[in-house]
Amino acid sequence: MKKKKNRLSSEVNAGSMADIAFLLLIFFLVTTQIDSDKGILVKLPMWEKTPPIIDITPRNVFSIKVNRSNQLLVEGELGNMDAIRGQVKEFVLNPRKKANLSSSPNKAVVSLQNDRGTSYATYLSVYNEIKAAYNELWEEESNRRYGELFADLPKAAQKEIRRKIPSVISESEPTEF
Repeated sequence: MKKKKNRLSSEVNAGSMADIAFLLLIFFLVTTQIDSDKGILVKLPMWEKTPPIIDITPRNVFSIKVNRSNQLLVEGELGNMDAIRGQVKEFVLNPRKKANLSSSPNKAVVSLQNDRGTSYATYLSVYNEIKAAYNELWEEESNRRYGELFADLPKAAQKEIRRKIPSVISESEPTEF
């Protein structure tokens, strides 16, 4: 009887392949950056089954509507994106005491209504302009009262300015108009 020669096995040892694949999977999961959705930070009111009826004088409501063609209707007239910030500031403060602008800053409401076909970019642009108007109003009030930047004020002073000029933005359900 002849002894078989020790031959090299033609099999591939795949025992460590699963370990390598698992390590690669972990490596890619750890090193890959996943884009997260960015949105608007808004504090929503508490849910109430029967919300209170608030009587708002039409004079104190600044209406902005955006249609499906991304055109602005500001207070019933065609509007311009670049003018929104100034218009909101003038409406809220009403420095010349006009009868068609808000009676006081703490009663002013900015109403934003969109069409279902409005692009998200246009919606964000309009919303950002409204928020920027309020930020500028707070900054101006901070400089007038304290001579400091709004962000540098103590929390109590910031709260007082926000109480005097509250940011009230009303968003109604999108419609088709």
